[in-house]
Amino acid sequence: MDSGRGGTETSGGGDIARTLDLLWDTGPRPSRGPKPGLTLDRIVEAAVKVADRDGIGALSMRRIATELGTGTMSLYRYVPGKAELLDLMLDRVQRPSQDPADLGDGGWRAALEALGRATLALYRRHPWLLEVNQSRPVLGPSALDGMEKVLARIKPMGLSDPELLSVIIMIDGYVVGAARTQLYQEQAERSSGLTDAQFWEAQRPVLEKAMHSGRYPVMAGLSEDTFGPDFDHFEFGLQRILDGLEVFVARRNPGRQDGGPGG
Repeated sequence: MDSGRGGTETSGGGDIARTLDLLWDTGPRPSRGPKPGLTLDRIVEAAVKVADRDGIGALSMRRIATELGTGTMSLYRYVPGKAELLDLMLDRVQRPSQDPADLGDGGWRAALEALGRATLALYRRHPWLLEVNQSRPVLGPSALDGMEKVLARIKPMGLSDPELLSVIIMIDGYVVGAARTQLYQEQAERSSGLTDAQFWEAQRPVLEKAMHSGRYPVMAGLSEDTFGPDFDHFEFGLQRILDGLEVFVARRNPGRQDGGPGG
């Protein structure tokens, strides 16, 4: 669950009651439509496919209808509009894995470590998520299932319930920043036609001159691999967050084990 991120679209912008009916399958089902086989699931899957391929800006009811080979009006028998469909898409892509091992096989630290990596992978698969403001999500079964699984694993941290929620928000916020940086780098490479290496090579003569000027002694003394591609900045940051949480948990609960099994 994200504490809030900006974007071109906003969750919860449609008819909330109708969206909840669709998410939880509590509303009236549409009668048989003119296109056999058309279902809400197929519509949501097609919408995710369009957003994955062409971005959230390309999403429209007409575009989805074209993807499905049906008329636009047929979609409105299943979903009121794009705003409600967006919330269904968000819940669909957040569907948690059914394999308990995907949250690690240790204690709360392993669970949060796995959560961070899985969340980064989610944004890599669906980069359009970074363009959706999810500060007020409409909670469906996938979102709650995922939250339940994570909370069950980190409950042994011994923190208050608001603090446990804040831990999840902390991890998600860190991952969102890392995922957005990666996405922007890829977009810059595509739009400029320059690889990352070519971009920095174009600046090398000026930067070398600046480093030899004596104006930047600390930067000039950095090792050659400082800005290299081999250092995993995401993993380094994630581990330092978890280190900090271990210190906090130990201070809050003297004598409690660390984030290992049962800790």
